[in-house]
Amino acid sequence: MKRFNMIDEEFICEHCSKEVPKLEYSARDHCPYCLYSKHVDINPGDRSNTCMGLLKPVGIEKFKDTYKIIYKCEKCHEYHKNIMANDDNYDLIIELSKN
Repeated sequence: MKRFNMIDEEFICEHCSKEVPKLEYSARDHCPYCLYSKHVDINPGDRSNTCMGLLKPVGIEKFKDTYKIIYKCEKCHEYHKNIMANDDNYDLIIELSKN
């Protein structure tokens, strides 16, 4: 089972350059505007991954009563998944669901 280290912090998205606020109800792990993330964790919140590549959103999958965004790292090409957040750009979520 993955360990979860709760880190909810503001950041500047390295893909769209927008200021991303804290999520407040869980740990923010991707940009709600462009949906990009960064390959920084091995286990959620551990900041142990040395890759540091951008995680490009490439798809969506159903997960319990919500969805997960499927990512492909632009640097190491590894796939990764994050649960979508309540404030995510739903237009982009819909576009990804077509893939």
